[in-house]
Amino acid sequence: MAHFIYIALNQSGGSVKGTVEASDESAVISLLSKQNLRPISIHEGAAKAGGFSVGDFFGKNKVKSDTLVIFTRELSAMVSAGVPLLRALSSLYEHTEKKDQALKDVLQGIIKDVQSGAALGVALEKYPNTFNDVYVNMVKAGEAAGILDDILKRLAMQQEKSASIRKKIKSAMTYPMVLLTITALAFFGLMIFVIPMIGKILKDLAGPDAELPMITQIMLDASSFMVNYWWILTPLLVGGIMLLLRYIKTPTGKMQFHKLVLKVPAVNKIIVKVAVARFARTFSALMGAGVPILESLSVTAKALGNGVYEAALLDAAEQVKAGANLSKVIEKNPLFPAIVAQMLTVGEETGQTDLVLVKVADFYEEEVDVAIDGISSIIEPVMIVIMGGAVGLIAASVMTPIANLANSIKG
Repeated sequence: MAHFIYIALNQSGGSVKGTVEASDESAVISLLSKQNLRPISIHEGAAKAGGFSVGDFFGKNKVKSDTLVIFTRELSAMVSAGVPLLRALSSLYEHTEKKDQALKDVLQGIIKDVQSGAALGVALEKYPNTFNDVYVNMVKAGEAAGILDDILKRLAMQQEKSASIRKKIKSAMTYPMVLLTITALAFFGLMIFVIPMIGKILKDLAGPDAELPMITQIMLDASSFMVNYWWILTPLLVGGIMLLLRYIKTPTGKMQFHKLVLKVPAVNKIIVKVAVARFARTFSALMGAGVPILESLSVTAKALGNGVYEAALLDAAEQVKAGANLSKVIEKNPLFPAIVAQMLTVGEETGQTDLVLVKVADFYEEEVDVAIDGISSIIEPVMIVIMGGAVGLIAASVMTPIANLANSIKG
């Protein structure tokens, strides 16, 4: 995508300047036409320096989910109160705090586009890192139906639910990750600094030709390898992790990783419940906003965060396009619990699919809470066993030859 600078005339004949990313000049002209702008000058300009900054790496240039929820709720309240959209956006821009500079920068661009005559949904579409497909499509549907205030309320509620689930999962993972990190650091510290000293002491006491127990010899050899070849092991380890993370970001790697996590005991149940809750909440919101079912399925698929479920929903969309009922398609797919198909059937029969799926979302969000609490209570003893095992292994490798040496002295 190239970076273009344009000058155009709006409907009232005023001059408008701006920048846009597009594949070529014809794409820029098409985009400006949709905003009722007549281009006067278009030329390719320099993109942002390097396209990357330190702030991007540390997430400083990204709008936080909590900030986006507050913005959505405030915009909804102002639109509901009859405040004109442009005035509402300008007011929110002026009252945005310095700590939310990322949102302020985004709002500045949105206000320029809306001033130029663009619809809010079209303006939001230019910032995919802040406003995802679900957000943009719901706003577009709300504008088309004249119910933007109601749609913004739904969006805020949906984002709050999603943020709540993410926080619970992160909270549940923080403790085991800290313990795992401490265990790894302690293990490598003992192997690099302590074991070599103990090995030297044992050889001084028992003699260089003394036959040590197998577990002790293995630990000494592993320690010696780490000490002598750390300059090879460190880049290999770091490079391996980076390559793995990079591979997981590719379509093939992401799909394989998502298939793998769905096979991990205990974790797979949480993944399924999170995916089903997101499907029900997002799909119901889009359907309630009047978005066509095929587009709703396509957008929802991208919002689930799991490639396996995304592929399943895109396949379902194809079958629905061919004339099948969504409830029947979902019923045949083992990824979705039976209750989802049953509730969809009720929704199709009553014409209230969005309301029925909200109940499904509420139910599975509660199930996610219960499942996370359950796995959190299991993680602590498991991590203690792992830590104890690592320490015990080193202790056994040290104490066994000492005990043997003591017995030989007594004999």
